[in-house]
Amino acid sequence: MAVRSGELLFVKSVKDGIPNRDPLNDSDARRLFDEEDGRISLSDVSIKRDVRDYVLARYPDGGPEKNCFIFVREEKTEDGKLLGRGSLAAGIQSASGRSGSMETVLKQSAFDVRVFGAVYSVAKQSFQVTGPVQFGWAHSLHPVETRYVQGTVVMPSADVTKKNDSDASEGKQQGTIWTTYTLPFAVFLMPGVINAQLAVQTGMSEADVDLLLEALWKGTQYRQARGRGLQQPLFLLHVEYSDPFFRIGYLDEYVRLLPERDVWRSPHPPTSVSEVTLDVTRLAEVLQMHRDRIARVRVWVHSSLAVRGELIGEKPPLW
Repeated sequence: MAVRSGELLFVKSVKDGIPNRDPLNDSDARRLFDEEDGRISLSDVSIKRDVRDYVLARYPDGGPEKNCFIFVREEKTEDGKLLGRGSLAAGIQSASGRSGSMETVLKQSAFDVRVFGAVYSVAKQSFQVTGPVQFGWAHSLHPVETRYVQGTVVMPSADVTKKNDSDASEGKQQGTIWTTYTLPFAVFLMPGVINAQLAVQTGMSEADVDLLLEALWKGTQYRQARGRGLQQPLFLLHVEYSDPFFRIGYLDEYVRLLPERDVWRSPHPPTSVSEVTLDVTRLAEVLQMHRDRIARVRVWVHSSLAVRGELIGEKPPLW
């Protein structure tokens, strides 16, 4: 079955960390909104990295059909040098056993090229693939105040050197001090779209859509780093349209997180999923209003999340 045009909504929470830091702001959270608004944001690049890392970990050899390789990734030579686009593409071509133009080989062999697209410019070869799946920025559903914290690493930065018992470098006997920004708890919502016409051009399949949805959910749990915090996928909505040229659009604007923003600005804001509720009442009304243009709706909800409102559609089990 051909891929249908559609829209995605993905909600996840984070505790004790910042999933996407801003290097231009002392590695604090990214802020696209002003101070009065208070929301923080995650780039689509960060979300795509979660998806790519999960697919790469699950199918390091490209999968049974040799079509789940990841092109946009970090790989190094034995002497520690980063491989460029040409070498990465050549490695995928060799591992997949496919022949033809590099654009064709990557579309057939690399999951992320079929789904997200790619830019390729090596020597005399150059092409651009526009991906059928595009994510918007993920924004917190409430104001966020980050905290500046400090700590000490016990391990010294270098070996202690002495010439005699009375001569030692005191600085190198001590651990190093670290500082960072963090946040106790936040809930993010990310929208996305799928374009049926572009899916035909890249060769994206329905199996690719299913793997994308799985990777959004499980990739959030899989990709770990201390500074990124503990993350949990909470809610995933996939709406498919019967008309490839129709889209409701901006589904994220029909979703609210309770309690309201004044509670998040108070001295005691929520600090766990059990203290919040996702209100999809308005979203349910909008989907019902356009039901004749919708081919299928699928919804995944984590058991820890309270949801207000009843959405139409299937409710498959979690992965």
